[in-house]
Parts: sequence; structure tokens; C-alpha cells
Amino acid sequence: MKSIAISGSVRQNVGKRDAKELRYEGNIPAVLYGGKEQTHLSVSAADLKSALYTADVVFIELDIDGKKTRAIVQEAQFHPLTDQVTHVDFLELFDDKEVTVNIPVTLTGTSPGVKMGGKLVQKLRNLRVKALPNNLPQTIEVPMDGLEVGKSYRVRQVEVKDAKVLNNSDDTIVSVIMSRALRQAEQEAAKQAKGGKK
Repeated sequence: MKSIAISGSVRQNVGKRDAKELRYEGNIPAVLYGGKEQTHLSVSAADLKSALYTADVVFIELDIDGKKTRAIVQEAQFHPLTDQVTHVDFLELFDDKEVTVNIPVTLTGTSPGVKMGGKLVQKLRNLRVKALPNNLPQTIEVPMDGLEVGKSYRVRQVEVKDAKVLNNSDDTIVSVIMSRALRQAEQEAAKQAKGGKK
């Protein structure tokens, strides 16, 4: 699992005016929870970029005024117009405490159905996984090798070592459907086969 180091400072004042000033200075108000008590802090917006603008799950080595903590971003709030980060929730990690995290899905191999002209439809790009921090997978691989036209790969087929996938087991992750071009080609072939029988 990737990890990045971020430095933060404990916030003395927790209010809207204080938060506004922080953002003006290029910092983001944040809260760290999951431990014995919540900590209100501020972190640099620039430091956060590599943790937020990625599909990967990133462990964060938080240094809050010299006190080191391992965490993940549990939630980030963005400004509706500017898309700037306005607030971040960090969840403190403990080696013996399970966490639930969205893990990205990676499609591997080539689908024979797509080679035949079928259309690939990916319905889930992330799966909710519960595990101890050190057992969290970086990605969930879904093999495409057996996907013919009309076939799909469901959550129940996913195998993750030492972790539990929380999505509904019947949910489809990816499927290969008949594309319009393939359907037309099959109809043409059927017409010609009928025409040849006369």
C-alpha cells in the first residue's frame, strides 16, 4: 500500500472564520478521529493533492506537531463551484482494528466477447472492503479472460485474501453485452443463411 507523509498543526480555534482564514493561507481544516479523542488540525492543501487526486488507497503518515499517526482519508469535502478541498476527515489506523475502505477495481486480461465485437460495461469501479489495515489490497483484480458476450463478473466471484467485500454479492462488476454492430452482423448472417436455403 502506498503511503505519503503529511504534516499538520493542531487548530486552537475551531470556527467558520478560522477555517476561512486557513483556506486563504493555502491550508485545509481537518479532523482526525478513530482514536481515543478527535483532533482538529490543519494541513497544507498542496500536501493533500497526492492523497486525494488518485484512485489508489493511500496510507497517510500524519505528523501533527511532532506526534506521528497512521491514517487514511475517510472523507473529503469539495467546494461545489471551484472544486477546491474545503475539509478532510482522517481516520486513524490501528494494526488490530478493521477498517472499511473503497478499493479500486482493475480489469486484467482480454475478454473474448470484446474481441468478437461485444461491448464492455463496467458498473463498479470500486468495491467496499473491510480488513485490517495491513491486509487491505491496493487493487481488486477482475480477470476478463472468461467473459464472453452476454456474460458478467459478479461481486461473489471476487476473492480477496484476509479481507471481506461488503458489496451485495449479486452486484455485477463488469459485463460484456451485445453491441449494435455485432447484433446487426448476426442478423445479416441469419438472413443470408435463410436466403441460401431456398
